[in-house]
Amino acid sequence: MFDMILRNTIRDKAAVPESLLHLVPNRYEVIGDVAVIVIPDQLQAYKFVIARTIAEQRRNIRTVLNKVSMLEGEARVGGYETLYGSETITLHREYGHRYRLDVRTVFFNTHLAYERSRIASKVRSGEHILIPFSGAGPFVIPAAIRGARVTAVDNNPMACQWLADNVRLNHVEEYISIIQGDAQCIPRMLRPGFDRAIIPAPYGMDQFLWDVAGMVHKGGIIHFYTFKKLHQIPGLMEEYEQNDLNVAFHRQCGNVAPGVKRWVFDLIKH
Repeated sequence: MFDMILRNTIRDKAAVPESLLHLVPNRYEVIGDVAVIVIPDQLQAYKFVIARTIAEQRRNIRTVLNKVSMLEGEARVGGYETLYGSETITLHREYGHRYRLDVRTVFFNTHLAYERSRIASKVRSGEHILIPFSGAGPFVIPAAIRGARVTAVDNNPMACQWLADNVRLNHVEEYISIIQGDAQCIPRMLRPGFDRAIIPAPYGMDQFLWDVAGMVHKGGIIHFYTFKKLHQIPGLMEEYEQNDLNVAFHRQCGNVAPGVKRWVFDLIKH
C-alpha cells in the first residue's frame, strides 16, 4: 500500500496537519487481516486516526498494529501497540498456501513472498531440505507440497507450534519434521547429507551460513539471505567462492535501512 493513497485520504479528512502529512508512512504490511505500520514519533497524536483510515480503506482489516520495536529476543518478534481492533491471530494466504499465526508471537515477512515462490519452483520431489529459522512455515510448506522432505528448525516454541498447525492445515504431515532448537546446534543435532538448505538468516547472523553449509552434500544448493550494503557484495562473493560455494545467482530482495538491503545468494557447494 503506497503513501499517496493513505495520505490523500487523510488529507481529505483533515485528520493530520498539512505540515506533517509527509511523515505518514509510505507503506504498511498486511498479514492476513492484520495491518502493521510504523508510526513516527511526530505523529503519535494522530496514530489512532491513521489506523482507522487504514481499516476504512481495506475492509478486510480487523486489526491495526503500530510496530514500536524491531525484532528482538530469541523469538525474533517485534513489539506492537494495538491501534485498532484486538485480534492478532490471523490466517494469511500466499500463492495458494495458508498460514495461521499470531503476529505478536512469530515473525512473518510478507515481502519475501516472491522469493518463497521462486525457491519453491526449484525444489524437486524427493529432495531432503534443511530450513533453519523456519518460523510459521512460509519456506517450509511450499517445499513440502512439491514433494520434498523438510527438516525445519526454529528456536521459538511458538513458531514451532504454529508451524505444526500449518503443516496440518496444508496437509503435508508426512513430509515435514520440526525441531525446536538453536540453529547454531544443527551440526550436533542432525546428520549431514541434505540436498538443499534455505537460510533466511536474521540480521547480523551470517555465521549460520557456515554452520549449515556443512550439512549440505557436494553439489547441493544453499539459498542464503543476508543484509548488506552494495559495496560489500563483491567481497562477499569472493569469500563464498574461496570457501567452495559457487555463486550461481544473487539479487536484492528488499530494503531494511538506508543503504542496507536484503540479498539472496543461490550457492552451489563444491
